[in-house]
Amino acid sequence: MESKKNLVLLGMMASGKSTIGNLVSKKLGLKFYDTDKIIEKEMNMTISQIFTEKSEIFFRSLEEKTVFKILKNKKSVISLGGGAFSNEKLRKEIVSNHISFWLDCSNKTLINRIRKNKRRPLANKLTNKELIELIIKRKKNYMKANFRIDCDKLNKIQTINYIAKLYETI
Repeated sequence: MESKKNLVLLGMMASGKSTIGNLVSKKLGLKFYDTDKIIEKEMNMTISQIFTEKSEIFFRSLEEKTVFKILKNKKSVISLGGGAFSNEKLRKEIVSNHISFWLDCSNKTLINRIRKNKRRPLANKLTNKELIELIIKRKKNYMKANFRIDCDKLNKIQTINYIAKLYETI
């Protein structure tokens, strides 16, 4: 059975949503949307710059509008920003009308990846303890996704194949 619903990837920053999303979309022959990249292109600023020069409130408002606009597409792969699923309106829409996959990585894996990338606006200022608190807080929402993918037990190819197989059977 072929799904007409969007495949939505969510999870913490550095969980692999953009990389996995791009590769899953190619495997399935679907269009790929990376919401953070779309926002950066639209604003001609990095997410970090938007946080610094505008505000997190400004970014979250723009993120909500952007994600709702992208969700109007059908049969697409959509990679959300790490905080997007914390938005209750977005979360309800995604869980009810799309197929959502939480890319769940261990705290250790996430912190190692986050520390390697200086483009993470929230994480740059946080200690490891504060990052773990943010991860725990966000996981309460991520758990509401339709599917949880344990990324520490699967390599990239296995993750892509598993998500594609699940999507194709829905």
